[in-house]
Amino acid sequence: MDIERQLKVQDLNARYVETIDEGRFEEWPDLFTDDGHYRVTTAENAEEGLPLSLIHATSRAMLRDRVRALREANIYEAQRYRHILGPARIEPAMDGSLRARTSFMVARIMHTGETALFATGLYLDRIALEGEASRFVEKTVILDSRQIDTLLAIPL
Repeated sequence: MDIERQLKVQDLNARYVETIDEGRFEEWPDLFTDDGHYRVTTAENAEEGLPLSLIHATSRAMLRDRVRALREANIYEAQRYRHILGPARIEPAMDGSLRARTSFMVARIMHTGETALFATGLYLDRIALEGEASRFVEKTVILDSRQIDTLLAIPL
């Protein structure tokens, strides 16, 4: 895999976590194709092939609705995230897109200043290389633990 593709995947993941960590949620759906899929599940469900998800969206429009609900309807304790990403392992997919596996850790910072490790897991991505702007065709977030101690309001 050439370095240019590796850098495009790294840049897309960096932009992805940056929009979340900086609270720029309105920009988050733009990182997906129009029919992009976003799913949060557990390692247990993924290993068993179960379709159960904590979050499941099948289009950019659904992601925009989620952001709107996050801003206008959901009630949750003020918090923010800080992501730490491992290096992505990428390989070509049959349709010309790329597949990427990236480990992550997320610290949650509460409005009180309390910081705790919130989630660890793996991003399984399918990425369309669209010129300068790569986008996620699929992003599956596989959580190592099945326990989330609060409402999962903010995307991971």
